[in-house]
Amino acid sequence: MHLTRLFKVHAAQLLIYLLIATISFVWTLIWGFHTTTGPPPQASAAYSIKPASNGVLLHVIQTTPQNIGLKAITANVTDRQDNGINGGFFWQGYLLSIAVTNDLPVKGQPGDYGSGWYNTDRKRGTLVWDEKAQTFTVQVVENAGELQVQDRTRYWAQGGVSMGLTNPWGWAEQAISEEMPVINEKRMRSGIVYDRMNNVYLVVAPTPCTGEEFRTAVQEQVGEKQLVDGLFLDGDGSSQLKVANFLLPGDHREVYQMIALLK
Repeated sequence: MHLTRLFKVHAAQLLIYLLIATISFVWTLIWGFHTTTGPPPQASAAYSIKPASNGVLLHVIQTTPQNIGLKAITANVTDRQDNGINGGFFWQGYLLSIAVTNDLPVKGQPGDYGSGWYNTDRKRGTLVWDEKAQTFTVQVVENAGELQVQDRTRYWAQGGVSMGLTNPWGWAEQAISEEMPVINEKRMRSGIVYDRMNNVYLVVAPTPCTGEEFRTAVQEQVGEKQLVDGLFLDGDGSSQLKVANFLLPGDHREVYQMIALLK
């Protein structure tokens, strides 16, 4: 009798063990092996506020080029569901800076005035993400047809004014040649820059500052000294940012293009 009861106890324990093992196996299948001891997936975006030594306060979104979406809007960025910042220059609803994805402007058709196909009236700096080549470049062009990419169905390009991070002595002259507005006046500023690891940073300064002060603050505080290049975007009251509950509305005006986070 003793042996029989002992056998029954062991049998019950074995059944419980098998049941637990089965449940654990099914749970792992359902959740896709999320219990792995490997590193967690990288966040799609990170937000930080960085005070520069020159007094300029920078609001910075760090993300990947795959997480960038260029959009035509008619709203203040802070009134949108999307997270992101303002884009390029505009006038009375017409886009004056390139904003294209896969050879399609954000507003209208290729070649349409004000659609995002042109850096209107002048060659200006344009940040290009070439997905096939996995590289960023800043190209000074007048229209999207001039952009150099390996696959015209796999890129995005945002226009603005060259920031010239690789041109310490001639950047201001280049920016003025691209008709950078009020470069020497203290205004709110925004920009987009990238680093050697292909991280992209969306930057807004609510602190009124000159173009040089903004550029200096970006070089000091963004990208851990690994920045390569980037652009000034539209500024002053158009300098707008939304990340969850963090809002910078500029002067509350409507803008007509934004750089949005896809997730």
